[in-house]
Amino acid sequence: MPKKPLIAIIGRPNVGKSTLFNRITGGARAIAHELEGVTRDRNYAPAEWEGKKFIVVDTGGFYPDSEEEIFSEVKEQALFAAQEADLIIHLLDAKQGLTPPDIDIAEMLRSSGRKVLWAANKIDGPTKEDLIYDFFRIGASEILPVSASSGYMFDEFMEKIAEYLPDAGPDESETQMPAIAVVGRPNVGKSTFINSLLGKKRLVVTPVAGTTRDSIDVVSNYYGKKYLFVDTAGIRRKLFRGYPLEHFSMISAYRSIERCDVAIVMIDATQGIVSDDQKIAGLVHSNGKGAVFVLNKWDIVQDPEETFKKLQAQFARRLWFFGHAPMLTASGLEKKRMTKIFPMIDGVLRERSKTVPAGEMEDLLLESLRDLRLPVYKGRKVRVFSLKQIGKNPPVFAVYADAPDGLKEAHFKFFEKKLRQRFSFAGAPVHVIGKKRKR
Repeated sequence: MPKKPLIAIIGRPNVGKSTLFNRITGGARAIAHELEGVTRDRNYAPAEWEGKKFIVVDTGGFYPDSEEEIFSEVKEQALFAAQEADLIIHLLDAKQGLTPPDIDIAEMLRSSGRKVLWAANKIDGPTKEDLIYDFFRIGASEILPVSASSGYMFDEFMEKIAEYLPDAGPDESETQMPAIAVVGRPNVGKSTFINSLLGKKRLVVTPVAGTTRDSIDVVSNYYGKKYLFVDTAGIRRKLFRGYPLEHFSMISAYRSIERCDVAIVMIDATQGIVSDDQKIAGLVHSNGKGAVFVLNKWDIVQDPEETFKKLQAQFARRLWFFGHAPMLTASGLEKKRMTKIFPMIDGVLRERSKTVPAGEMEDLLLESLRDLRLPVYKGRKVRVFSLKQIGKNPPVFAVYADAPDGLKEAHFKFFEKKLRQRFSFAGAPVHVIGKKRKR
């Protein structure tokens, strides 16, 4: 799919960034299949207005509410927005009025070259619209009144935003090339891995213009098959001396994951699997994408056999939801075992698009019901009538029952386990949901 525009909301603490974020995104965050404790409390989400799709980021949500070092935090938000955002919303507090930090940030944003909209929040009705005039001292030609809390002037606010969003572009799926994203936390070796992979003599590399600024897509032809590596540029960390932007690295991963079919999740083998690795893998899973895990920097691992055993144990403990995914030890720096990634990608693509015949589904249901103890719901035992595949890329299955609300997460996990035992789906998330049987 085309890369969605990114809208960043920045501003001082307590101006209403999170409230505006929640109003813009609405129920979008509930669409994804969340993993408890892994993809919870996300500060970025997809949104849509009048058919135009985009990603919105609450930059302030990455910091605790604190009066200390406020300007430093907001400056970091502005630096991120100036680098990554297609549109910046500088949110101001109409009740508090214009402050010196507001002016400083406005000057920084104006010099960034990005499109900026200035909005005065907490204007709850027509009688308070006069409060916007104080903010014209910021140097803006227009101040948008809005109330993120009550929704006053929200439609007009969104109409203005929509003016700066591109119309939906062509679907990249039409190219019939699988889209591959290389994701991972900072310094795990993503850039080195990509450069080494695309530098192989058997790979024919063609630059493809990205759909937004600073995006580089690369087509690789490996033994006659083409792969589209998306967003190979990522965040250019060198521009942020003194501002490492670790807070925002997850957003870069999210944008790439949204566009891909399979994500290559890079892990630093010398450091093991840490919480950020788990979060990124969680994003891959909750977005229904396939995954291949690469244990990078294997060339500097001291005791490979013992290290691999430890990493396998960490994988089972922290990445249990991808316990079925393929894993590769490699060295981007030394260019070792690099092209082994392509057969793994192909395998995950096959599993992610697999369709199970109806007859085999019936056999699996009968086997499952012999081993499954169904719950009692509202005084009656739940009855399950059928198990059907209702989607692929990723595979989605529906358990049809007379009272699907009585089925718990454990029951759906049971069916997933049975499906994997018989049909594998290695490297692909499998979603099992409950549906009421139609009479």
